[in-house]
Amino acid sequence: MTHMNLNLANRHAIVCGSTQGIGRACAEALAQLGCAVTLLARNEQALHEVVGMLPTPEGQNHAVLVADFQQPDAVQAAVSAHVEERPTHILINNTGGPPGGPASEAGLDEYRRAFEAHVICNQILAQAVIPAMRDASYGRIINIISTSVKAPIPNLGVSNTIRGAVANWAKTLATELGPHGITVNNVLPGFTTTARLESIIGKRAAAGNVDPDVIADRMRNSVPARRFGEAAEVAAAVAFLASPAAAYISGINLPVDGGRTPTL
Repeated sequence: MTHMNLNLANRHAIVCGSTQGIGRACAEALAQLGCAVTLLARNEQALHEVVGMLPTPEGQNHAVLVADFQQPDAVQAAVSAHVEERPTHILINNTGGPPGGPASEAGLDEYRRAFEAHVICNQILAQAVIPAMRDASYGRIINIISTSVKAPIPNLGVSNTIRGAVANWAKTLATELGPHGITVNNVLPGFTTTARLESIIGKRAAAGNVDPDVIADRMRNSVPARRFGEAAEVAAAVAFLASPAAAYISGINLPVDGGRTPTL
């Protein structure tokens, strides 16, 4: 009988936006499978707090990198130096979404900032890690984006646009890198219990002058599972895609949303 191989011993991952929410949960899930993890975010104090709580695989050390995704040059400098010392086999691209608002009213700088933080930084990170992935004949690039790539979400004009660009970038990379044992996939979280979801509920409640609990209940009722997801549930999907067991899955958009996305 063949056992599912989820073992990430002797693998190294870079997890972006990993001081809280889904990014942090991904770092924890990968470490639990035996992976050494480098946490990448802008808050140095929070990075050191989180890295100290990760389970540490035998013979492996975790690390932190401090960089702000609004400064692509700083991201490039930090990551380029790091991967020379620590070849990377898994890259989790994850960063906060752009502010809400209609696409027709968004300023040009809003689009530029979002494009740099998501598409440009993703490209910088991918180019930094791909050589070692090729050498190992093992690579996993996983982008945590949004269900908006399947069905645009009202009042998230910039996010809908940029997330769609990331999804198509990933599909293109999956085709190019497949012959080298590298997979590229997108995970699409639905309503997930994070600080960002709390912020969204608060803003909707303020705009409609209603109690936040009313907004939260409406949102839950729009999900077939009738609840919000947990960050750990999104991380479980990411960890599977990062594992040897998922070697033949590439170029997909995987919603983790309790069934809410209205398209196949």
